[in-house]
Amino acid sequence: MAKLWQKKYTLNTLMEDFTVGRDFELDQKLVTSDCIASAAHGIMLHSIGILSDSELESIKKGLLEILKLKAQNNFLIKKEDEDCHTAIENYLTGTAGEAGKKIHTGRSRNDQVITALRVWARDFLFSFADELTGLIDSLTSFAEANKMVPMPGRTHMQIAMPSSVGLWAGAFAEELSDDRTLILNALELIDQSPLGSAASYGVPLPLNREYTAELLGFSRIQNNVLYVNNSRGKFESIILEALDQTLLTLSKTAQDLILFSLPEFGYFTLPAELCSGSSIMPQKKNPDGLELMRAKSGSVSAYAAQVKNIIRSLPSGYNRDFQETKEPFLKGCDLSYQCVGIMRLTIDKLEVNADNLRKAFTPEIFATDAALQLVSEGKSFRDAYKEVGVHLEGVAGSDPVTGITTRTSTGTAGELNLEPLKKRNVAVKEDLARKKSRVDTALSSLLSFQTVLYA
Repeated sequence: MAKLWQKKYTLNTLMEDFTVGRDFELDQKLVTSDCIASAAHGIMLHSIGILSDSELESIKKGLLEILKLKAQNNFLIKKEDEDCHTAIENYLTGTAGEAGKKIHTGRSRNDQVITALRVWARDFLFSFADELTGLIDSLTSFAEANKMVPMPGRTHMQIAMPSSVGLWAGAFAEELSDDRTLILNALELIDQSPLGSAASYGVPLPLNREYTAELLGFSRIQNNVLYVNNSRGKFESIILEALDQTLLTLSKTAQDLILFSLPEFGYFTLPAELCSGSSIMPQKKNPDGLELMRAKSGSVSAYAAQVKNIIRSLPSGYNRDFQETKEPFLKGCDLSYQCVGIMRLTIDKLEVNADNLRKAFTPEIFATDAALQLVSEGKSFRDAYKEVGVHLEGVAGSDPVTGITTRTSTGTAGELNLEPLKKRNVAVKEDLARKKSRVDTALSSLLSFQTVLYA
């Protein structure tokens, strides 16, 4: 079948390999969202008299057939197609005849791919935010369950002050909650429809962009048509940077779990089913998933930088360079989603070794507490600090649980104050469910088909 831009010459095969790259493989992820966007575009073309009733129905029938083939992994995109847009249009032309040739009216592959990516990314962010909320729930529950389990606090990796497993877990739960704010901000940013911008400058047709935005479940249009194309890559980098912040947190969590599950510490025991073994050493149980999480965190950060470097010096309007942003974006999204799932599995099955944690409370961990006790007896802090510091051998051990309960300020080990975090999680869940339901209702009504975009 012909390329959408085919004219009186054939592209050199070396150039075809170079320009197509892996697009025809990557676009398998975008088939469903492209069909959805094509249905919305077709309905809008019908509303302005470009498509007849029968033409619209034949196009919708063809798009529905593609969705069903895709659901069965039977919709093929060949290299000569270049991308899913060509494969879909060629299929429609083959099944709907002349009507299939009309679906591209008023549309460029530029706004077509941006719309498909936007629809896909929106669904991904819904799924990612939901998965992240589940992890925050797991960490919060873990913190609640272990709030009175002592854990040595460390600075510079040295014994510092009394702390708890609850404080440790709650810290990551709150950090991920803030990271999620960036995800929600990215979701709000991309909730604008690019369809109708064409090749950056619109077309001399009365396209109803507000109508297609409504059909696709977007809250608004992305107004300036040149900005639409200029935002390609930039919006993807914003999403990747939000994901990067989440994975920065997960990487630190992974490092703590690797460290504190070492036999030398023994604070935690990792779930055996999430660890691999050695091909030569029978005794090994390796935290490979957590180690890879550290590495994949770096990969996502690199993908964000890669996308920004691709678009950094481009002139306004469409440039083929944009094609190179697709792979790092899709890879970064998939890696991030997997990392959250692995961490949630780890936390849900993590064993806490309370006896080892208590044994780690050597007397010097109570040095600051001893100095503050002298303060309560009337000494200045600086004098108390010096007295304890030069007589560390005199610091007596204490009950680790007492070290927790004497800390009563908000957010400390003795007063974790988890309720605001729990309430925020409930509110975010409800808000996400409401927004996702609105989008799902809009999309499913386009072709009377329950779509799965990101899974």
